[in-house]
Amino acid sequence: MFTPKRYLITAALPYANGLKHIGHLAGAYLPADIYVRYLRAQKRDVVFVCGSDEHGTAIPIQAMKEQTTPQAIIDKYHSIIEQNFEDLSIAFDVYHRTSDPIHHQTAQEFFTALHEQGALEVQESEQYYDEEAKTFLADRYIKGTCPSCGYESAYGDQCEKCGTALSPNELINPVSTLSGKPPVKRATKHWYLPLNRHEDFAQLDFRATSRRLENQCTRTMQKLD
Repeated sequence: MFTPKRYLITAALPYANGLKHIGHLAGAYLPADIYVRYLRAQKRDVVFVCGSDEHGTAIPIQAMKEQTTPQAIIDKYHSIIEQNFEDLSIAFDVYHRTSDPIHHQTAQEFFTALHEQGALEVQESEQYYDEEAKTFLADRYIKGTCPSCGYESAYGDQCEKCGTALSPNELINPVSTLSGKPPVKRATKHWYLPLNRHEDFAQLDFRATSRRLENQCTRTMQKLD
């Protein structure tokens, strides 16, 4: 029987772009907290880790709505979210933030190591570019007419009216949300990690983990009988 010497428990990183609701708590943090409390009650060596996700398109979009800077947004909502967890007695051993330089450094080290090993594939593709704002546009920075329902303010990833998943290329008459001007297509380079090369390893690890969880659940249920 496999019994881990140490347990590392994580939960989904909440976006630092707004207040969280009871659905977030019930779906991600409460189940993890219950499991951590169970392990601690059994005197297991466990560390519960989480943190605010302070990167991604949602942050500058919220900054635009509140007419402030992305830094001000993440500082504001990180503090609120951290206090919310404390008030709810969700006791993380570590609650950090992804904007900390240590995470930038670690991510760069991972990328550099994979790149030097030749594990990444480099592909060039066309992406919408705002000539006035002088930046490539993420999907949420593009609006246009939904090809499914005709809604004129659909985003480049989803129509908020009919719920259809979209790509920027499918929008009719796309415009940049930064400048309000039609974007142009420009070539850009991307690095991809081809997960199909690691399928055997991932399947093996998944099956082993599934067996351990199944055995652990069985033992727990037997104790309750």
